[in-house]
Amino acid sequence: PATHCLTGIPGLEAVQIWISIPLCIMYLITFLGNCTILFVIKSTSSLHEPQYMFLSMLAGTDLGLSLSTLPTVLQVFLLNHREIEFHSCLTQMFFIHTFSSMESAILLAMAFDRFVAICNPLLYTVVLTPPRIIGMGIAAVVRGVVLMVPLPVLLQRLSFCKDVILSHCYCYHPDVMKLACGPVRVNIIYGLSLVLCSFGVDSMFIVISYILILKTVMSIASEDGQLKAFNTCASHIFTVCIFYVPLIVLALIHRFGTFTSPLLHVTMANLFLFLTPVLNPLVYSLKTKQIRSAVHKVFKSRGN
Repeated sequence: PATHCLTGIPGLEAVQIWISIPLCIMYLITFLGNCTILFVIKSTSSLHEPQYMFLSMLAGTDLGLSLSTLPTVLQVFLLNHREIEFHSCLTQMFFIHTFSSMESAILLAMAFDRFVAICNPLLYTVVLTPPRIIGMGIAAVVRGVVLMVPLPVLLQRLSFCKDVILSHCYCYHPDVMKLACGPVRVNIIYGLSLVLCSFGVDSMFIVISYILILKTVMSIASEDGQLKAFNTCASHIFTVCIFYVPLIVLALIHRFGTFTSPLLHVTMANLFLFLTPVLNPLVYSLKTKQIRSAVHKVFKSRGN
């Protein structure tokens, strides 16, 4: 088809102009928060450490993910314009899935950072050198691009003769694929392999990392030491949960939830793409003392 039709929130079409207000506020918080973290880490030499270098990568990925969804979200909710050109839809889908894969890889790298810091602190500066950290970031980008390029290519070979109405206010691979009337077996197999080989593998290694971290922390004699060790992981654990839980639920809904409510589809999809970029800078700013101090110091010096 020449165009697809995007969907807002089912049943709330009459008040979508009002829903656009909190959405705009969320995007504003996302851009200000993540740009602040990037600026503060870049301008504060004491934050040029592995933990904060990974955090800056996460902030950059969150910005990319938000910019991928921004045009169509505001188009639907603010302008009530639902049409999107087919190739523009495929382009948006590629960037959304690529940045999602990159975020998953960076969360794994951050789990590895916490594992080395707690389980092998003496080797921390030896293992996580700046070239290796940069290499991890490049690997996350390359993996995301290489894995996601086949998605739009495989969709372009299909014919679309069914309904052109999508379930979300952006283009999501399983959502676009279900509108095809041609054989989609290859698309389904590749999509499932993609989920297992990227998000599945990443989440498995994150869980293993935290099992080993927990084992090390429990061997610490003092309660203060245990609490301090857990505290260094709290922000990352929260970020992992708000990223992976909606992602897993959304994947299950698209594959097995034929009879689930459309509102559940929309809610999980919006949580997956909107919640993480908004909450990440807030969580790390509030939870990490070094970030709070650096933000205060930078803006104080700017004010003077």
